[in-house]
Amino acid sequence: MFLGGIGLKQVENNNQQLIKSTIAFAKALDALRFSPPITHIYNPFCYAWKPHELYLKKYARPFKEVVFLGMNPGPWGMAQTGIPFGEVNAVRDWLGITAEVEQPLRLHPDRPITGFNCKRSEVSGRRLWGLFKERFHTAEIFFKDHFVANYCPLLFYNAQGQNITPNKLKGGEKDMLFERCDQYFRVLIDILQPEWVVGVGIFAQERATEALEDYPMKITRIPHPSPANPAANGGWAPLVSAILLDTEMWT
Repeated sequence: MFLGGIGLKQVENNNQQLIKSTIAFAKALDALRFSPPITHIYNPFCYAWKPHELYLKKYARPFKEVVFLGMNPGPWGMAQTGIPFGEVNAVRDWLGITAEVEQPLRLHPDRPITGFNCKRSEVSGRRLWGLFKERFHTAEIFFKDHFVANYCPLLFYNAQGQNITPNKLKGGEKDMLFERCDQYFRVLIDILQPEWVVGVGIFAQERATEALEDYPMKITRIPHPSPANPAANGGWAPLVSAILLDTEMWT
């Protein structure tokens, strides 16, 4: 049996390559050091590796038409489940993934990790996965042609527990982080071989454009579904659907 001209054995080999690359990426990120105001760094690729590995094994297969790319984890999403935009209910009930989640090496007292027992719902993830569920009904149909990733898997907090996004890091530290994230993102794209990369927000589009400068890839963006984005609070799903239909990613 073949998938897009590639035998199933090669598909499995590619998937294992991605898993090994993800583990190496996580270790490379753990070796980085960040100065104040950063006091706590959460790396879900380490403490929430079990659910993320299931996500890769289940859904990271070539050939995709579209890869959606976010910025980095949210405290009530990927930080809890290890899945990009990983709102607990969506991951458990729609993606069909549950697994043990451990603890970050250094836990901020105001930013607990309770894994799939988390009672908070990440709005961004609820909106994103809710749109995909509404349109494709099942995760299997969605992931046949789509994948969702984050550019950076790290979550940064200051002493007060405030989230510091990667674009706000200091110059040299940001450069080192982006270099490693670019390298891993290219591995992901090499394996998934999508036609489109869709940045979820401006930052993700900009990073994809720079990382894939030499790739024959179509890159665009959709508004970020965060409530902090005014464009997301007046009908985010219809707006995004119209963008994807207009570009003929969706028909």
